Amino acid sequence: MSLDEEDQARMVKQLGGEKAEVCARYWRVSAPLGADTKKSAVVQMKIVSGRCIFYVEDGEGLGGCSIHKARPWRCGQWPLHPAILGDENNFITIRESCPGVNQELSYQEFCSILRELMQQGKIQC
Repeated sequence: MSLDEEDQARMVKQLGGEKAEVCARYWRVSAPLGADTKKSAVVQMKIVSGRCIFYVEDGEGLGGCSIHKARPWRCGQWPLHPAILGDENNFITIRESCPGVNQELSYQEFCSILRELMQQGKIQC
C-alpha cells in the first residue's frame, strides 16, 4: 500500500517518534522509476508474512489494523481499489476476501456502482 505525505504524517503522529524511525521500522522506500530525480520516492508499508505490517491477530485468530485511526486513505477506501476497474480477476479476488462486498453482484454491476460513486465524489480511486 503506497503512502502519500498525509498518510505518512498521520502514521508518525500515531506511532510516535521521528519520521526516520517510523520509516526504517514500518515502511519500504523505493527510488522513482528511471533516473527522474524530479519524482518523489515511492513509500509503501512493509509486508510481513504476506500481510501489511500493521495487521495483527488476537489469540482467537481475529485480525485487524493496529493503526486504524491513522491508516492510509487508500485503506479507508478498501475494497474500492482502482485495480478493480481494470481487471475482473482483481474484482474476484477482492470479492472473495472482503465480507463487505455483495457476493451476488456481477463485475459489471460493481463497476457501474463504483464509477457512479466516483462521479459523485463520494470516493476516490
